[in-house]
Amino acid sequence: MAKQFPALEPAHKDFIERQHMFFTAAAAADGRINLSPKGLDGLRVLTPNSVVYLDHTGSGNETAALMRANGRLTIMFCAFEGPPLILRLYGRGRVIPRGSHRYNEILSNNFAHIEPVGARHMIELEFDLVQTSCGYGVPLYDYKEERTSLTRWAETQGEEGLKAYRHEKNMTSIDGRPTGLLDEVN
Repeated sequence: MAKQFPALEPAHKDFIERQHMFFTAAAAADGRINLSPKGLDGLRVLTPNSVVYLDHTGSGNETAALMRANGRLTIMFCAFEGPPLILRLYGRGRVIPRGSHRYNEILSNNFAHIEPVGARHMIELEFDLVQTSCGYGVPLYDYKEERTSLTRWAETQGEEGLKAYRHEKNMTSIDGRPTGLLDEVN
């Protein structure tokens, strides 16, 4: 049965920190809904009502565009091993530009000041609802390892190649919404 909480409890935080992947869902009032899988050990719990994740350069930049549209964001975690559980965080997100004071502060305090190759910006979610549900329908999977493909690709691009790629592929959403990438510090 689904249960709702106004903030993360210690057991929720422990569960989140054990997960190898999570999913983000964002939508504007119209247009397409974006749903993305995330991994690469990029999410951190900041407070009982906020999390942040490092967003890597990819073929699209939908979440950033949708954060500019209205900020609605849901993050979902599923237990693929161990006891079944689904945990969702509902709230408003915002983009933290790479190189900004806030970005550097979070990088230092929560990521041992280690910026992965290809990091594009961070997405911070402030949430007012935590919902858990049974997860009985989620299959069991054994975690093997992180894929290295994205990191290897970013390394071959170099910083200038990544900037050019972002300019070509990450400036607007598939619905034509601006992502704000030109406004960012990098």
